[in-house]
Amino acid sequence: MAKTLPKPIDGTLRKFSLRVPEVIRECSGIVVFGKRIKSLVFSTDVAIIRNVNADAVIAVYPFTPQPIITQAILSASDIPVLVGVGGGLTSSTRVLNLSTNAEMQGALGVVLNAPISNDIVKSVSESIDIPTVVTVVRDDEDIKARIEAGASILNVSAASRTPEIIRKIRKDFKDIPIIATGGPTEDSIRKTIEAGANAITWTPPSNGDIFRSVMDAYRNGQPHP
Repeated sequence: MAKTLPKPIDGTLRKFSLRVPEVIRECSGIVVFGKRIKSLVFSTDVAIIRNVNADAVIAVYPFTPQPIITQAILSASDIPVLVGVGGGLTSSTRVLNLSTNAEMQGALGVVLNAPISNDIVKSVSESIDIPTVVTVVRDDEDIKARIEAGASILNVSAASRTPEIIRKIRKDFKDIPIIATGGPTEDSIRKTIEAGANAITWTPPSNGDIFRSVMDAYRNGQPHP
């Protein structure tokens, strides 16, 4: 017998918020500390983080990670946050310090960038009690070595080749949790899920893009979209 879902609840002011693509609900999700995560919003913008229905945040950015940025995002967010702690420009002991600090601040997990060495992955995974997420961007990555070093979740971010790399990983590692970038369309997201991704990272429109549509409406004498 089909279940009847209750009527969704939306406020007048909160109705204008971002919604992740519905197709993401088709993935299995990743369970971390009893919480099932299917969608992750890729953002460090606290205004977007507070106005999106994603299950979690993946907060990585192209600068050296700073605890004050982590603190600001965690303080503003009402959903779990996976925090970037370096791995490219930032490496060695600094990554370990940032990881332990992120755990103490309340992060759900830490994200290490692709160039990170397995020795540092091992040091991080042995020092914290939250998941160590390792980013995969190439199909020649030694996944077995990453997992043995302590990667508990893989974050596949390889643009259009993401589904291909996920399928390759799944041939040998059936149960490793995989987060992946889903691409710009529902079709590309579905292909990523079918390849074996458990959770999808979604890149929202920028604050500027959203504001542009609002201002265009105002300029034309129309109400808020």
